[in-house]
Amino acid sequence: MLSMRGIGKSFLGVRVLSGVDLEVRAGEVHAVVGENGAGKSTLMKIICGVHAPDEGLIEIDGRPVSFGHPLEAQRSGIAIIHQEFNLLPERTVAENVFLGREPVRRGLVDRAAMEKATARLLDELGEGPFGPRDTVKRLPVAQQQIVEIVKALSVNARLLVMDEPSAALAEHEVELLYRLIGRLRDRGVAVVYISHRLREVFDLADRVTVLKDGARVTTLPIGEVTRDELIRLMVGRDLGTYYPPRSAGAGEVRLSLRGAGNHKLRDIDLELRAGEIVGIAGLQGSGRSELAKAIFGAEPFTTGEMTPSRPRSVREGVALGIGLVTEDRKAEGLALRQSVRDNVLLVARAVGAGNRAGNRAGVRGLLERVRLSPAHREQEVRYLSGGNQQKVVLVKWMTMAPRVLLFDEPTRGVDVGAKAAIHDLMRELANDGMAIMMISSELPELIGMSDRVVVLRDGRVAGTLPAGASEEAVMRLAAGEVT
Repeated sequence: MLSMRGIGKSFLGVRVLSGVDLEVRAGEVHAVVGENGAGKSTLMKIICGVHAPDEGLIEIDGRPVSFGHPLEAQRSGIAIIHQEFNLLPERTVAENVFLGREPVRRGLVDRAAMEKATARLLDELGEGPFGPRDTVKRLPVAQQQIVEIVKALSVNARLLVMDEPSAALAEHEVELLYRLIGRLRDRGVAVVYISHRLREVFDLADRVTVLKDGARVTTLPIGEVTRDELIRLMVGRDLGTYYPPRSAGAGEVRLSLRGAGNHKLRDIDLELRAGEIVGIAGLQGSGRSELAKAIFGAEPFTTGEMTPSRPRSVREGVALGIGLVTEDRKAEGLALRQSVRDNVLLVARAVGAGNRAGNRAGVRGLLERVRLSPAHREQEVRYLSGGNQQKVVLVKWMTMAPRVLLFDEPTRGVDVGAKAAIHDLMRELANDGMAIMMISSELPELIGMSDRVVVLRDGRVAGTLPAGASEEAVMRLAAGEVT
């Protein structure tokens, strides 16, 4: 259906794509993978009419096309689901789905027709908890992602580009996404699937194209490549063991909860010890992020005990030596229009240490430790890749040498090379005596990194599993299937 040959693109004299070929067939799922900065997003924007290529040929159904605007690509049956939502939060689901294409009757928007069409699309997805009249801002993140998918389907797309569509979804919502993609494939829709989650690539894709440094490395049937081979093709080197060795043993208790709760959590018993990584698992809405925010003081506990003491605010949490790497780094973790240097000093300045010469020297050492190149250090953070942005967030907290560091989805939206670097750093911090709590929706990551896994369900602890527990055991506890 889609053929791209010799695609090249430069921005301000910097070459970002060079001679890229891509073919996508009707009824196939074609994964496009590569590290951050490999050129994936630019190639997708060319497919969808956001950018015009400087060179090369694009054909749809064998006919040359040239898109000057995304609407032109949409008219050719191409739609995209972005990693970051493109929704109007104050409007209803139906209004978002048909934004700019509202059906009209007698000169007025035909809301009944719009809501009926949206309800039909939601029924096709089998998504019941919300309807066409619900306001988008009241929906959880996972359901907002479903609205994006419905929005794309509403234009009768023949080729659907999915850019990290599962990034905001918990494990059970990913299963819904799998079913949807299967139905699209059966209907003959071509799907271009971009994901850093290699398990999804192997579960869903028929073929995979690897990009590196703006060029195509290879295109292979998914059955002809292993995970380790694919990683090597993406990063140009062998990453060795995917997860670092676990801790040899835990030290003293750094944080203890007994019967702790608030409006979203109940009777939480938990210990975090020096030198260990405790994984927190659970379905969407189980209370994972709420637990991290309560420990940190952002949504304080109102009942129970916390040792050394229960913070009533973020400032008190920081004073206790607790740091939080938030789930949404752009909205909650970074000042995007400030430099890397200013961002990494945010916490240090808040505690009155940001202007000390020793602190500044320490920051340089920390930036070297996370392998953030000197060329990046004066850049505005918004121009960095997702992996480098996450490194900036980590250094921001490392400047205060926290006793306890909470990670909420630490590798969401970063490539395999950056993931490995973040995993190694987390284990180094634990080996240095820090107590780490890690929340992740990726069960292989959670199991591979954790010294033990605490599973939440409905705001309570459903159970604790030892290192190396199976994904099935985690999901049984999370879903309440353990008798």
